[in-house]
Amino acid sequence: MASSSSSFFFAEPTPTDNNGSSSSSSAPASSSPSSSPITNMAPDHLFTVLLLLPVESILSFAATCKRFRSLATSDTLWESVCTREFGASSVDALRSSLLPNLRNVAAKPWMAMYRKVSRLDTVSCSRLLPDPDAAELGGIPSPRASHSLNFISDCLVLFGGGCEGGRHLDETWIAYVGSNSQTMIKWQKVSTGIPSGRFGHTCVAIGNYVILFGGINDRGVRHNDTWVGRVLSTENNVGGGGITLSWRLLDLDLGSSRAPPPRGAHAACCFERKMVIQGGIGLYGLRLGDTWVLEPAEDFCSGTWRELLTYPAPPPRSGHSLSCIGGTKMVLFGGRGLGYEAMDDLWLLQISESGDLMWVQVVYENQKVPEGVSLRRVGHSATPILGGRLLIHGGEDSLRHRKDDFLILDIEAVLPIREQLPPPALNTRRLQQASSSLWKRINVKGHKPNRRSFHRACGDQSGRYLYLYGGMVDGLLQPGEAAGLRFDGELFVVELFQ
Repeated sequence: MASSSSSFFFAEPTPTDNNGSSSSSSAPASSSPSSSPITNMAPDHLFTVLLLLPVESILSFAATCKRFRSLATSDTLWESVCTREFGASSVDALRSSLLPNLRNVAAKPWMAMYRKVSRLDTVSCSRLLPDPDAAELGGIPSPRASHSLNFISDCLVLFGGGCEGGRHLDETWIAYVGSNSQTMIKWQKVSTGIPSGRFGHTCVAIGNYVILFGGINDRGVRHNDTWVGRVLSTENNVGGGGITLSWRLLDLDLGSSRAPPPRGAHAACCFERKMVIQGGIGLYGLRLGDTWVLEPAEDFCSGTWRELLTYPAPPPRSGHSLSCIGGTKMVLFGGRGLGYEAMDDLWLLQISESGDLMWVQVVYENQKVPEGVSLRRVGHSATPILGGRLLIHGGEDSLRHRKDDFLILDIEAVLPIREQLPPPALNTRRLQQASSSLWKRINVKGHKPNRRSFHRACGDQSGRYLYLYGGMVDGLLQPGEAAGLRFDGELFVVELFQ
């Protein structure tokens, strides 16, 4: 989605007469749309052509004459544009949740939907409180950090993490979310057939499955095992009570491949039904810069790992983020490097013309970062939202000063520039960024989360709601302590649009 297109929504078109000629000029007849073959095209053919254009071109086309304006601003077209930009699953979810409200205030609700997404500048945060009856019985997760949190089958799935005293946790918790309308949430604990305790592991959701890799236990042992969890739903599913999860170790085809070296604090995402991991802290505390891809079998009983060997590649790091946007590209951001410094570099992992995955660095200008924002961070969250963007929250800098800001990273703003680069420029493996719309600071209303790092966040299938849990937060200083630190156990829901 082109972020610059939002300004067109409030631009008045040049007045035209019924033939499409401007009433404020005396242009030659040859320049009138009536003399162009495009005016003879059937509306359904024009509709198809418009869907091939970027949004700003559609809106410019709408400003040419009354006939074209009627077609290019029709809500049928904008429903198709939203499907193209947001994905069919997100549009289906928004159709039932947000669209009824927009119909009450907008004559063209799908166009209004696109405008809400493109002009997003504020999010609303609130706490989801645990069910008091379950809390009395100890049925809520304990505060933690460096855990995993995924959204699967209308449920939140929470596993592992580190807690007070540097101890690891080996618990799996499930909470049914459903319609997102509740203010309380009921956690259920899965107590059988689970992976060993760990923190700094990664989990990615693929359909009704979650794949877990790696992590570190409280003895400092790094893991490289791969687990598969399957979310199961029974007929008695009132309020999510019939939902559970079963874990099993994934069988790896070690005859033709090998597992990645043990690690924790790495980054991972799902790409085309595969798991991609990058970096992390390996044996002896060494930071890694390698990239691996896991391709599971159709039945998720087995899988094959392969290392992605490409040059250039991101430098070694840990505590960074790797997120898939639009189903076609992965975005790596931040982390802690070899010198323990927090990083702010940005990389794309995407399919090249030859069909292979390749890394490309995005080089942006620091002066175009919003004033007062420091991008260097580690232990942040980066969650895909509607429009092919990432919502980045929190993290900490090199001195472990934690952050509470929300930023939007609009990677789509840089992609057209790459397409215009000649082949010699591509050989530099760098993507120059001149747009000031790459980064945007977001305002927060409601119950804003505290400063935190090494929390986790995930989005629902619509891309409208994000869930944020746990992390390390600044605590009150106690006598004899050099710095206050505590683990958090709060669950927040971040709503993008109301």
